[in-house]
Amino acid sequence: MNVASIAGMWDRLTGTQTDPPRWLIWATAVLALAAVLSGGVWRIVRNAVTIAHEGGHGLVALLTGRRLDGIRLHSDTSGLTVSRGRPRGLGMVLTAAAGYTAPPLLGLAGAALLAAGHITALLWGATALLLAMLVMIRNAYGALTVVLTGALFLLVSWVTKAQVQAAFAYLVVWFLLAGGARPVAELQRSRRRDRSGTSDADQLGRLTGTPAALWLFFFYVIALCAVVGGGQWLLIR
Repeated sequence: MNVASIAGMWDRLTGTQTDPPRWLIWATAVLALAAVLSGGVWRIVRNAVTIAHEGGHGLVALLTGRRLDGIRLHSDTSGLTVSRGRPRGLGMVLTAAAGYTAPPLLGLAGAALLAAGHITALLWGATALLLAMLVMIRNAYGALTVVLTGALFLLVSWVTKAQVQAAFAYLVVWFLLAGGARPVAELQRSRRRDRSGTSDADQLGRLTGTPAALWLFFFYVIALCAVVGGGQWLLIR
């Protein structure tokens, strides 16, 4: 790869792309919402939310000085992130809180990039994050899921035309924003059936001496604020 090619890639990464037509932005929003509300489709695309969820745990664990042992993604769309460090304290609290807040916050960050016209930066950034996460995956299904997801981002960003890239980027961001609250609702329902106290909310309750319901409320607030803020960035120009 010569200097001109590297410079061209850098310009493409840091440059801005033309905003897609308004109808496409609305169409991707409707498609994303339909995917979140549809039971059959949700069971498939929820894997993407699990990747963001477990990736959030892993990233914050590293940022707070914990040792990340590995991440597992399962075919039932559940996941597990194992880290080592102090069993209590701010680092552990932030790590536990990062899972359910990661998808909507990633959607919010993506909305900020799209509002600034950085479609390519979003697609390549997502690919880089997935590649970094792949290093910490510890099971075959998880590796396959991350590889396929990363390959999809890479394929779209390199092979398709600009309007297809924009549609895909907006669809992904809308999906993360719209899908931020559904896992929290699922957690709320599962806690009613399962009183084992192993959920993130229960763990946070024990770590902070507060009710687990308070953390459920916190997760809902983050999801709502993200979809409102991200929606404004995407729709109000």
